[in-house]
Amino acid sequence: MKRNLIFLSLCLLTTNLMQAQQYQIPVSEAQEPMQTGKFEPNWESLRQYEVPEWFRDAKFGIWAHWGPQCVEGSGDWMARELYMEGTYKSNYHREHYGHPSEVGFKDILPLFKAEHWNPEKLVQFYKEVGAQYFFALGNHHDNFDLWDSQYQEWNSKNIGPHRDILGEWAAAAKKAGLPFGISFHADHAWTWYEPSRRFDLKGEKRGVKYDGWLTKEDGYKPNVDGSEKWWKGLDPQRLYAQDHDFSNNSWDNNSIHRQWGWGGGACLPTQEYVTNFYNRTLDAINRYNPDLIYFDVTVLPFYPISDAGLKITAHQYNHSMATHKGKNQAIVFGKILEDPQKDALVWDVERGAPNKIMERPWQCCNCIGDWHYNNDTYKRNGYKSAATVVKLLVDIVSKNGNMLLSIPLRADGTFDEKEEAILKEFGAWMKVNKESIVGTRPWKKFGEGPIADSDIAINAQGFNDGQYTKAGSSEIRFTQKGNVLYATALAWPDNMQLSIKSLATERISSVELLGYGKIPFSQSSDAFSVTLPKKVNTIAPVLKIKTKK
Repeated sequence: MKRNLIFLSLCLLTTNLMQAQQYQIPVSEAQEPMQTGKFEPNWESLRQYEVPEWFRDAKFGIWAHWGPQCVEGSGDWMARELYMEGTYKSNYHREHYGHPSEVGFKDILPLFKAEHWNPEKLVQFYKEVGAQYFFALGNHHDNFDLWDSQYQEWNSKNIGPHRDILGEWAAAAKKAGLPFGISFHADHAWTWYEPSRRFDLKGEKRGVKYDGWLTKEDGYKPNVDGSEKWWKGLDPQRLYAQDHDFSNNSWDNNSIHRQWGWGGGACLPTQEYVTNFYNRTLDAINRYNPDLIYFDVTVLPFYPISDAGLKITAHQYNHSMATHKGKNQAIVFGKILEDPQKDALVWDVERGAPNKIMERPWQCCNCIGDWHYNNDTYKRNGYKSAATVVKLLVDIVSKNGNMLLSIPLRADGTFDEKEEAILKEFGAWMKVNKESIVGTRPWKKFGEGPIADSDIAINAQGFNDGQYTKAGSSEIRFTQKGNVLYATALAWPDNMQLSIKSLATERISSVELLGYGKIPFSQSSDAFSVTLPKKVNTIAPVLKIKTKK
């Protein structure tokens, strides 16, 4: 008995030490108390979570992944890469805007004007082409808050548009009747901005430090011509967050990917920094009541070194229950999740999909181009086609997933004519075939075909969508609604003959080609077959099959 007590005491001590090590940077709730309720900030409590039916039905959302990094039009992560000497984005910045010792990302912020941005018109258009929920960017790794943030002075109300971007997006989504989501990415600014403290290794400005070294005091020093700095009174370190040691191998541009989960030699953030992100996120949740929260992280923000992400999640769930008559209608997404964590969060896969039906609903986040607007993507016709978007969507939905699609906006708040054409073509397909997507559930198998039968691995948080874009007419995907089965060929067959092996022995009463009407069918011991009468759209045929009980 005594030995058992000693063993139990050692187990408890080990557990306490592990917890102390795991959450070595506990967040402070002094300014933003976590909403209390059913959910507590631990995995056991959060695993009580049930995905709301509205999300299971929705299947498709559109994301405005839009902020000041769109100004230069050089693509995603430009606020980091402008400080990477010799890279395309750095060269572009130097040629068009100036040297990063004189013109850093802070100086790009006032150029983000959003002068033609009409959130109400955009969200209504997204709804018309089939979106069932809408997402806006709250902040990116650039650490700039796109609302009237009380915890970050570098925000869209103070600088640039001088508008509460999130507030206007939220109002537009509410008017359109769409659930509203916010993505938060600024937790990684701590390591992401480390190149802003570099300097050129060659050339006439060799050794001249970039502007990541600037402090608030530097803003009070006059320019060379005696004029005041535009950012006088603001602290660049509130934006760049670089008053800390470098991470290991900081000059290796790829090291940040190995350190994304706060391991691999990443310089760990302070409690002040972690708490600031926590405060900003709760501030936005409490103001705008988002239905969905997305984090671009491994598991949750600052996990496993802090409880910040767990507290934000518990707050979001409890806040939702408090504002929805005791029912949790909220979603919190996480990436690279272990199976038990998928009970507490909705698993997000970036630019990819698992190759099987998942028991719990999940989401793929994807983009028709670069995450931030990229002029080169436009010039080289690099956008995903409407047909590709449909292939990805149908495949994802067949596996119990949703698709969140980003449509890059230019800095002025508009999309270009090529994006508009893609959305309209996609919307035309959705208008006819929406019933095979929205409100459906997976069938007993998700599909058949060469890709369906392949073992396609997920790379890190996803990145395997290129496999699915190659799908042809032999690739079939299934969804169902009651006694109705939908079978979608991911392309039109050249000879208009469609055979589906998986339906050879199903008891079928009638078949309809959506957008056309009923068509004859035949069954043999090997396959179900139809001859498609004509192409009713430019993308993919959908069969509506009624089955006998």
